[in-house]
Amino acid sequence: MTGNSTPLPGPAAGECDLASRWVGGTVVAASDESFGEKEHLLDPAPCSSQPGRYGPRGELVDGWETRRRRGGPGEDWAIIRLGVEGVVTAVDVDTTSFSGNHPVTCRIEATGCEGYPSPGTLLGRTVRWETLVPDGELGAHSHHLLPVADDRRWTHVRLVIAPDGGVARLRVYGLALPDPRRSDGVSVDLASWRTGGLVVASSDDFYGSAQVLNRPDQARNMGEGWETRRRRDGGHDWVLIRLGYAGAVSRMVFDTSFYRYNASEAVSVAGSTTRDDTGDWALLLARTELQPDTVHDLVAQPARAVGFIRVDAYPDGGMSRIRAVGQVDPAARAYAGRSWWNALPEQQAHQVLADAGVLAVSAAALVGDRPVALDGPAPGLLSALLDGLAPGQPGHVLH
Repeated sequence: MTGNSTPLPGPAAGECDLASRWVGGTVVAASDESFGEKEHLLDPAPCSSQPGRYGPRGELVDGWETRRRRGGPGEDWAIIRLGVEGVVTAVDVDTTSFSGNHPVTCRIEATGCEGYPSPGTLLGRTVRWETLVPDGELGAHSHHLLPVADDRRWTHVRLVIAPDGGVARLRVYGLALPDPRRSDGVSVDLASWRTGGLVVASSDDFYGSAQVLNRPDQARNMGEGWETRRRRDGGHDWVLIRLGYAGAVSRMVFDTSFYRYNASEAVSVAGSTTRDDTGDWALLLARTELQPDTVHDLVAQPARAVGFIRVDAYPDGGMSRIRAVGQVDPAARAYAGRSWWNALPEQQAHQVLADAGVLAVSAAALVGDRPVALDGPAPGLLSALLDGLAPGQPGHVLH
């Protein structure tokens, strides 16, 4: 399990850090944080500890560090609520700057819960924690990219270290699988990390990566956006985004905040059901002039549901964020509902049905009948859960 610090681990294609502060992840509780606060674990920035600085508790560290254990073996832990629920594919346990005070071993556990459980609930007997990565050795001042082979969907993870020590950062890489009930009857950002959107290609990432364009936060400076080199060839730049849900895009938001002298001059948008260049591309937004350092909320042209959008940026330059606001296509909602239901841990699946008033006997049969087919009619008791709101329906019986 011991790793080395180069190259820096990161998400694979189609993945993001589900626990990142950028998407709302948080450390909800820890067994101890005597020398380093638990919140450091999810800091999006790399560890930048500076030796020789001291406070009332000792040397200041850029990480989570617990006190020395005396009197035998033991464990420390930190519980993280994922900002975006999903299937975890790998975890990076980063002990950068911890040499001589790093843990000997660690393991990764996970659970799935409805709502927003308190630390007391998460530590109680009613919550079942499953092992994603078994106990294994940790090294000093290293990244440890640990693969996870489990296709269930999780809401919380727990880092357990033994016997004590310090960890600089925790990254939880995976595939977003949000609760599709949250999109019922409302417009959502179909392109966002929160809904599973992904930047799949771009013409140029010279000064800033296009991967940040659909991040759900707001950029804090020009370094947190997409910026291309200066074009000298008469062409233009572009970015291709796979939407988290296929849907009818009604508004496009282009945020050029902090780009005062290098923002793109204009944009246009096309959408398609596939990413193929020869596919059924339709114009969603005609070429439209942009202003520097401005949030532009633009009405898109009516069109069928699309799964991909291509933004053409003229001629080059930069922007902070892109939003594609619209309603989820019914067929996409049904597919998402089935995928979500199949991936729920058993405990959470029972919780979903209990909250909906389904009797325990019926719930056991429905949970045991998984996986359900990704297409075709849904089982009667599950139809609202899997397929979502019918047009004009005011509320969700299984929300």
